[in-house]
Amino acid sequence: MSNIKTAVALGSFDGLHKGHMSVIACALSFKECGLNPLVMLFDAHPLKLLTGKAPAEILQPELRAEILESRGVDSVFVSFEEIKNLSCREFFTEILLKKLNAGAVCCGSNYRFGKGGEGGVSELKELCTEFGVDIKISPEICFADAPVSSTRIRQAVENGDIPLANAMLGREFRYKYTVVSGDKRGRLMGAPTINQHFGENFVVPKNGVYASVTVVDGKEYPSVTNIGLRPSFENEDLRSETCILGFSGDLYGRDIEVRLLKYLRGEMKFSSMEALGNQIRSDAEASKEIYRGECGNV
Repeated sequence: MSNIKTAVALGSFDGLHKGHMSVIACALSFKECGLNPLVMLFDAHPLKLLTGKAPAEILQPELRAEILESRGVDSVFVSFEEIKNLSCREFFTEILLKKLNAGAVCCGSNYRFGKGGEGGVSELKELCTEFGVDIKISPEICFADAPVSSTRIRQAVENGDIPLANAMLGREFRYKYTVVSGDKRGRLMGAPTINQHFGENFVVPKNGVYASVTVVDGKEYPSVTNIGLRPSFENEDLRSETCILGFSGDLYGRDIEVRLLKYLRGEMKFSSMEALGNQIRSDAEASKEIYRGECGNV
């Protein structure tokens, strides 16, 4: 680390939802005091090391890095294995002071630290007072009469309630995966699509059809995304299949970002390609209307 003092944002930051961003905003506020805002990230989710299983991701690490960079905040990874057995005082002195050069710390009101989560905000305040470190506690962020949390967002995505998830995230739920070769059936129906497979531990939205936005080379396109097994065809694997409206081009092998806006309908089995094509066109019009309302003009 440099000699510049930092304002360290503390938390899990696994989803960068509104609660996380409030803590980060506290760290950013110390810029005017000459401190460098810094988000402390773990190299692995703590529950993965403590229980052997991490909760499903709601934000891929590479997208998290992009969002943090866009907010003008630096990040540093700390090994959870390295700190999990440290006492509160050891964590404060060895990690925050010596490793991260903290001149200020920021966290949420329910923040826990130290071995077994033995310390909370009151212990952190005491250590800050002892060592002359500033502290800001972000107030709890609520939505729909309950605290915003990664667990609630995960549940909303799995239930297909994308507007609820997006409201708690403060942006569209999104994923960015490599486009794999499909069977080009959509192209035959005048609706070329991109096929993507979800990561091993990524939260999978409820099967069905969604109004979405697809980002290609920095440009947003309204789109329609089908998540599931596509029951009109046999021997399918779980995938995200997105029809990008108003776009033509070859995206095979590229990492493309898809953002979900709203659940339109469940998966349906169609009796003919014509019936499927008609439904795709209907879904496309619905998606355009939603995009106009939420993201601007088409």
